[in-house]
Amino acid sequence: MKTKTRVLIGAGILLVIAIILSPRLKLFSTSGGAPGGFGQRDVRLPVTAIVLRPEPLTNSIRATGTILANEEVELRSEIAGKIDRIIFQEGTMVKKGDLLVKINSDEIQAQLLKLESQVKLAEEKERRRRLLFDKQNISPEDYEIALNELNSIKAEAKYYQARLEKTDIRAPFAGRIGLRYVSEGSYVSSTTRIASLQNLEQVKVDFAVPERYAQTVRVGQSIQFTRAGSEEVYAGKIFAIEPKIDPDTRTLQVRAIARNAGGRLLPGGFAEVVLELERFDAALMVPSQAIVPELGGQKVFIQRSGKAEQAQVRIGVRTETRVQILSGLMAGDTVITTGMLQLAPGLPVQLTAVE
Repeated sequence: MKTKTRVLIGAGILLVIAIILSPRLKLFSTSGGAPGGFGQRDVRLPVTAIVLRPEPLTNSIRATGTILANEEVELRSEIAGKIDRIIFQEGTMVKKGDLLVKINSDEIQAQLLKLESQVKLAEEKERRRRLLFDKQNISPEDYEIALNELNSIKAEAKYYQARLEKTDIRAPFAGRIGLRYVSEGSYVSSTTRIASLQNLEQVKVDFAVPERYAQTVRVGQSIQFTRAGSEEVYAGKIFAIEPKIDPDTRTLQVRAIARNAGGRLLPGGFAEVVLELERFDAALMVPSQAIVPELGGQKVFIQRSGKAEQAQVRIGVRTETRVQILSGLMAGDTVITTGMLQLAPGLPVQLTAVE
């Protein structure tokens, strides 16, 4: 009876051991081995990879900018006075030199008439003194007094003539008049805002780029931008660059110009700018996760003959998800993109997906 009990206990123990070992035995079986037999362990690491193929790449940066009028001015009077007439209509187009506002000039014209008569008297006096001086009947000092008096009166007449011209406020360039802030009969001075004038045939776009791109931004480069509330893309060209880095923001101020067909671009508006820095016809790109940083550089793992091999690389342009490879790889290389923490040189790998 005791012997039978011992046999049953032993059989139970063997059954438990068999159950425990049964999952582990599968690790030693191979797909090519006989059922129930033991084979060599499969230690290949399953990974995904991509095959490098040359592709076009554009290195561009995005920036926010402000739309400005090509030309803009606030109309103000250079002299103080009462407005006699307002010639322009709000929101209309005007030509360069058009009369917009007329300031009362009665006092200036009266003073100018007075000076004109004084000029005539002074000219006659200077003429008589010159004749006497030519005959040596008067001293040079007497003639110079008459000549200086004439020149002084002429200068004063020119001053009032200039003031008279300033009573006519004219358009300094062709453009569109905005809202007016005065009425006929208003008293204006040099601080009074009359209206604004803007040339919107073209617009300027001001934006800033980070300091590290300062050496790659050039006059003549093309930009594309969109305005708030619209997906329409506008094109422009850089025509001016600030010759210094802003020490507060560490950015370079750039100005571009663009056509404003239909007048849809309004000054003061927001612009999202895309600036193209470089274009590559045959760039090699890998996913960002394939790059393994190390001391002094970066590396990637490639698959060759079923094994992982590491390659030192030099990187270039970065996008949101990919990195350009400048050296260290060639077209056709199979770059591993997963399992980076488990990879080691010479480790057997199994490709589960290849792009």
